[in-house]
Amino acid sequence: MTYIDELVAVLGREKVLTDPSEKFVYGADWSPRTPDEFVPPDVVVLPRSTKDVQRLVKIAYAHDIPVTAGGGLTGMLGGAVPIFGGIYVDTTTMNAIVEIDPKNQTVRAQAGATLQEVNDAVQPYDLWLPHQPESKWVSTVGSAIACDNDSTFGVRYGKILNCLLSAEIVTGTGEILELGHRKAHFTSSGYKLKDLLAGSEGTLGIITEATLKLEPIPPSRRVDMLVFPRMGAAVDYLSRLLKAGLCIEAAHINCKRRLRFYTHSYKLKHGKDPDIPQWAEALLAIAFAGDVEVVDSHRAHALKIAKEFEAQLVEEREIVDSWWMSKYTLDFEPFKQTWPDSQTKKKFGAADPGVPVGRLEEFYHKFISVAEKHGLEIIGMNAYLAHPNSIGFSLSCAVFVNYRDKDEVRRFREFHDELSRLAVAFEGTMSTFMSDTYQKAPYLELEHGASLKYMREVKRLFDPKGIMNPGKKFGREGAGR
Repeated sequence: MTYIDELVAVLGREKVLTDPSEKFVYGADWSPRTPDEFVPPDVVVLPRSTKDVQRLVKIAYAHDIPVTAGGGLTGMLGGAVPIFGGIYVDTTTMNAIVEIDPKNQTVRAQAGATLQEVNDAVQPYDLWLPHQPESKWVSTVGSAIACDNDSTFGVRYGKILNCLLSAEIVTGTGEILELGHRKAHFTSSGYKLKDLLAGSEGTLGIITEATLKLEPIPPSRRVDMLVFPRMGAAVDYLSRLLKAGLCIEAAHINCKRRLRFYTHSYKLKHGKDPDIPQWAEALLAIAFAGDVEVVDSHRAHALKIAKEFEAQLVEEREIVDSWWMSKYTLDFEPFKQTWPDSQTKKKFGAADPGVPVGRLEEFYHKFISVAEKHGLEIIGMNAYLAHPNSIGFSLSCAVFVNYRDKDEVRRFREFHDELSRLAVAFEGTMSTFMSDTYQKAPYLELEHGASLKYMREVKRLFDPKGIMNPGKKFGREGAGR
């Protein structure tokens, strides 16, 4: 009896997919990869419960079969691509909302529930999960944790780890563990093992459920956009707002090129890109939220301070609303707009480095020069503010990539590698929202030095046979890249 036969016997035929046409769609995510680089798994499992996941992992452990778990497959660097074949675990079939506890402002959800499904479920209680990436309609709870992706509201609420209280996982041996501090918001007890899950890419185990901290829904929100003569001025302005004690809900710094990517609805209506002053190098979109009186007061003070930084308010609301619509509501026009229609022509490809606060402008110019050197069409830079109540950058350095052109895909990867190494040289990090995948794995020692051996030991403890998403972060023993 093969391991696939065992999966069918234990889980049932309806939970095990073996037809090539069904498996093919799991062979790629949104990362730029040529058609011949699709890597379908040998079998796909559709679990319904943690017990289902435990059963399949125990079979995989007994036969030394690779296991890769995935959610919405919106990753941009191949993190959930099963590069060694084996079993693909589609967690989207585990999408139940297990418990809503409005009094304690928490929600327990299975890993396959999308972030939008979670918010739809808790909205009647006047609560929300503020971890809101652009892909929230397809980004799942498990994948948000495993990739440690970004949020629109990071400058106030941080990333998914700031919401994560506890998580249930199945390790590489099939053991079920609960990691975290239940519904308490913090702890100093033991080691914070749940924190290891953020950005782990399923290499330590498969997340099956999570308890997340909720927040009260703010009664009002006001979004504005200001333009600056340079990126450094936008950074200094944000620092000044925080020093003034203003409570910012969202903040994003874009270069002028990147604005065009987010304002398709404006261009569709007016037949041209938004008019932005030629002198403007950077655009800052900023949001305040809360009681109307507080929002109005904070906004007025922010605009008063803006005069100190040669900033100009974008008065045309259609530009601001078009940007916010694309960024927050993801209201795109299929087959007309660059995203996601570009996925059938040229893919959105990006590097996701993080650099120190004072070096954003310098790194932006490096990004432009590196992209031009590799002959790539530049989309632009978006600097997410991803640390609560302070300035901490998560960068999206984006280009278009013709994924049918092997040479262009190769040049994109060289561009990505060069920016990753540059970020470390800038005293930053290679990844802020995509995680490492196999793309950055060769450079992990460059960033982490001698501590890498301790990471390997942690991996070995959770996954002694190295079957959990092999090739991501670390190569699989005896197997090439």
